[in-house]
Amino acid sequence: MIIGTGIDVIEIGRIRSAVDSWGERFLERVFNPGEIAYAQSHVVPYPHYAGRFAAKEAVYKALGRKDVNWKDMTIINETSGKPVCCVKGLPEGYVVHLSISHSKFYAVASALVETKE
Repeated sequence: MIIGTGIDVIEIGRIRSAVDSWGERFLERVFNPGEIAYAQSHVVPYPHYAGRFAAKEAVYKALGRKDVNWKDMTIINETSGKPVCCVKGLPEGYVVHLSISHSKFYAVASALVETKE
C-alpha cells in the first residue's frame, strides 16, 4: 500500500550559498557525517549536497509526518549507486523508494513510501 509520494527540486546555487554563508553549522544541522563525507569525496560537493537535501525534502513530503527532522534521515548509496533512505523511527514494514538526479544548476529527488502489507 502506498503511504505517500514526494518530489523536490532545488537550485544547487542555493545550497552552495548556504554552505558559503554558514559552513559547518549548516552542514551539521542538515546532514549526517556519512552524507557530508560522501559529498566532500567529490571535487565539487554542492550537487551532492543539493541532491541529498532534495531527497530529504521529498521523503518528508511522502511521509506526511511532522515529527521527522533532517537528522532523522540518512541518504546513502548502495554499491550499485542506488540511493537509499534510512529514517529513524520509521514504522516497521515501511519502505522508502528514492531517486536523485542533478544537472548543472538543479538537483531533484522523488520518493515513494509504501508498506509491505
